[in-house]
Amino acid sequence: MLELAGIIILGILAQWVAWKFKIPAILPLILIGLLVGPIAAEYLSDDGTKWIEPIWNGKKGLFPGEGLYYFVSLAISIILFEGGLTLKRSEIKTVGPVITKLITLGSAITFLGAGILAHFIFNLSWELSFLFSGLIIVTGPTVITPILRNIPLKKDISTVLKWEGILIDPIGALVAVLVFEFISVEGDSGFTKTALIEFGKIILFGTTFGFTFAHALAFSINKKLIPHYLLNVVSLSTVLLVFVESEVFAHESGLLAVVVMGMVLGNGKLENIKELLYFKESLSVLLISILFILLAANINIEDLMLLYTWKTAILFALVVFIIRPIAVFLSTIGSNLKVKERIFISWVGPRGIVAAGIASLFGSKLIKQGVEGAEYITPLVFMIVLGTVLLNATTARLFAKIVGVFLKKSEGILIIGASEVSRLLGNYLNNNGRHIVLIDSNETNIEKAKELGLEAITTNIYSETLMDNIELNDVGYLMALTGNSDINKYAINKFSEQFGENGSFRLVTTKEMLDDNNNPKEGLFSHKDDYNALTELTSRYPSIQEIILEDKAHYESLIKITNSDKDIIPLFVKDHKGELHIISSYNLDIETIEKGFQLVYLGKSFDAENI
Repeated sequence: MLELAGIIILGILAQWVAWKFKIPAILPLILIGLLVGPIAAEYLSDDGTKWIEPIWNGKKGLFPGEGLYYFVSLAISIILFEGGLTLKRSEIKTVGPVITKLITLGSAITFLGAGILAHFIFNLSWELSFLFSGLIIVTGPTVITPILRNIPLKKDISTVLKWEGILIDPIGALVAVLVFEFISVEGDSGFTKTALIEFGKIILFGTTFGFTFAHALAFSINKKLIPHYLLNVVSLSTVLLVFVESEVFAHESGLLAVVVMGMVLGNGKLENIKELLYFKESLSVLLISILFILLAANINIEDLMLLYTWKTAILFALVVFIIRPIAVFLSTIGSNLKVKERIFISWVGPRGIVAAGIASLFGSKLIKQGVEGAEYITPLVFMIVLGTVLLNATTARLFAKIVGVFLKKSEGILIIGASEVSRLLGNYLNNNGRHIVLIDSNETNIEKAKELGLEAITTNIYSETLMDNIELNDVGYLMALTGNSDINKYAINKFSEQFGENGSFRLVTTKEMLDDNNNPKEGLFSHKDDYNALTELTSRYPSIQEIILEDKAHYESLIKITNSDKDIIPLFVKDHKGELHIISSYNLDIETIEKGFQLVYLGKSFDAENI
């Protein structure tokens, strides 16, 4: 009881530490596991036992017999299902050919290159070498997101790294499963007819079970056959059922089945999908916390000593500094990514939960089967996982500055609300070279924004998901443009530190607009215009216009006109370089106005006699 409670407590503590210090949770989790496991047994325990013993050894331990392997299998199935839920076809289409090449050509290069290296450096059999290389194909969003969250990067770089991590997890898992099946079926005799038949069975039953049960569950949820309070637990039990049943019909097909099931559900018209996803995310955090501590604690000091050789350092260096860059550079040939951006993507490739979890599972099974050299699989993969996470977590920010991809000033703009006003402003800003992201809980508004080619996200302003979106790392301005003043103020208070480092603005309220002595510093555009005024003017003059300025006096005279003319609202000042400066409700805060600058405004054209 003490060990089980200790794992949960230590796991959640590690997650909190990771959040607090903005590092991947995998790092403190593995370190805690090694501390309470092999390190405690060797150096801290009086009787040489581990503080936490995952497998029952006759005296103590949590899981008897094959219990640990069954738990690991079921936990990974839930984690992969949750990952499958996040894969949207619409988003995959927009990530471009670079992602496609990275998860195909890049994976093949890593698979072949790392396999060859493992074979010749550690003298492993070809089968075990390629099992190792299949396991380290994966990266994973759970380790990449914390590393990149606080590094201001161009959206293209963040998008590539994020989607590579999401899409490559099931691919790496599938490759590892197939290689393991070849080894299990035929041992040293090679890739024969029997192994190919097993390969076909994995594909057939994995996809069939995943696809069928996904539609059955979606039908049951949409037809209200499952009460709301049982929705999450029924979904969880269905995932476990799919995994187990698929395993019964085709050994090692369960992982593919749950990934397919997650992808089908995530892309279908499923009610309560967000609620289901939030539940699975929370469950995945708990399982990852328990799993990593258990797997790290299960390693013995003898396994770690296998790595105490120069061969380990050579293998790590070649995989990270040679194989990864080759895969990235060949996969980005013909893309718009600059050389410095390719170098940074090559540097960031931390491995995660899928690699460590499946390595521990398969490595232990192969050892029990008596496969020669199988004892190297788990420690070698853990070495790659821990080494890449530690390397990237400590050096990614510095390396971004060295290669020149670190944005000195975040010019992106996050617009709260996707109404007609927001879409008009967003479209203008987007056409002038600014990265614009609109967020709204109204799906109709979001769809209209996407039709204009704008980046738009359906989310609730009170949700925490925006804080974890690494694709918003280049956002430095915040504009709250909803018709709800409470939401606008909340957005400023919550997101100004992360997304408004260069400026946070909101529309003035009707009450503030009527009170000349209550002009907030974060007021946007004009103290005389609130959301209703903007909306009404947009409906009458749905276009944004520009007028060339002569000097600051000219600018101030035009501002005076806008203060008295309800058909004109000033928005931005565009300088010689085309950069846009947001006008606050103070109007006169623009320090420098030179001849040739332009006043950007919403409304009717200025009369020549009024200029």
